[in-house]
Amino acid sequence: MVDPHSITPPGENKPPIRAETSPAAPRVALAHDWLVDNRGGEAVLAHLARVALERGEPGRLYTLFDGHGPYSNAIDEFPVRTSGLNRLPARARRWLLPAYPRAVEGLGRSLARDHAHAPINLLISTSSGLIKGIRPPAGVPHLCYCHAPARYLWSATDQYTRGFAGRVRAAGFALFGPSLRAWDARTAGHVTRFVANSSFIRDRIREHFGREASVLHPPVRTGLFTPDASITREDFWLCFGAHEPYKRTDLAIDAAIRARTRLVIAGGGSALPALRRRARRAPAGLVRFTGRVSDAELIDLYRRARCLVFPQIEDFGIIAVEAQACGCPVVARADGGALDSVRDGETGALFEGEDTDAIVRAAHRIHDRMGAACRANAERFSIERFERGARAMIDEMLGGSRG
Repeated sequence: MVDPHSITPPGENKPPIRAETSPAAPRVALAHDWLVDNRGGEAVLAHLARVALERGEPGRLYTLFDGHGPYSNAIDEFPVRTSGLNRLPARARRWLLPAYPRAVEGLGRSLARDHAHAPINLLISTSSGLIKGIRPPAGVPHLCYCHAPARYLWSATDQYTRGFAGRVRAAGFALFGPSLRAWDARTAGHVTRFVANSSFIRDRIREHFGREASVLHPPVRTGLFTPDASITREDFWLCFGAHEPYKRTDLAIDAAIRARTRLVIAGGGSALPALRRRARRAPAGLVRFTGRVSDAELIDLYRRARCLVFPQIEDFGIIAVEAQACGCPVVARADGGALDSVRDGETGALFEGEDTDAIVRAAHRIHDRMGAACRANAERFSIERFERGARAMIDEMLGGSRG
């Protein structure tokens, strides 16, 4: 579950709220797959870190790789402990997957040694990879906020095995995939409580790990992404994100050509060259690529577009909520996290499968009166709501660890 644009959560330019400390103040350690960017996963980590600092003292932050930040004031309060893989060149990281389990186990041993020196009361991991397998010290509860069971192992291996490099990875998955999945499932037992970012991921956790999870949707910057009644919506569709093959932006292009409707494609991604070639079939001016955009430019697009086209299956999909926060309805595939965030016929229109005609029909159900409902719906995913939920969970876990 990640945003394709950088994230600075509101309040992160100020020192995090610190608890009144005492010798008995709880200490919380964090674990995160890798710290190499400031995107959606790091935004969730930042808010969890802020809440943890309200409750007690920072332990360490354990991660496979560290790009040395800075990330956010709250994250930067936690001294970072990295795996031995961090010493290798960054370009090699995507080829090191078979070594990840042993690296995570090594981080668990580091955590145990640190705990012996300065005991912790709670371990919180945020995981879309294998870091959830880190073993907590005996008696220490482990709360895992799961963005998804590792997609490259469980649900989307084919997306990582395209092209020449993909064929090399495919051979690696064939050789190491079964043992990696077995390790990932087995180490789910190191987690005391799972929290999923959507109902979709809750079901995936049950399917792959045999565990139940509660749902706490990620925080969305609804204070930044806002509507503007003075701006008139225009007759174009918007498709925004990091355009990778699984985002299915090709479906949006085909649907726009079929509907003879202008389409603006914003954002970067490895699929852009192929998408530009595909768009050559459209009449001149029908499909426009903006490249990467700033927050201000994105907000302007959300406020002017007739709708956001969201043809992919996402674990949650923060972009769909950002659009609604700006009053922009969403045409979304009826799968994945969109089933939590888009209300069919009220804040957008859902379509089934990969049928471009279905996208066109769904877009025809969009109307201007949806704007107010979109904004009200987006407020269900605010930062304040996320932090209230996080406080309740952390307090419950700390209470159990001390009780």
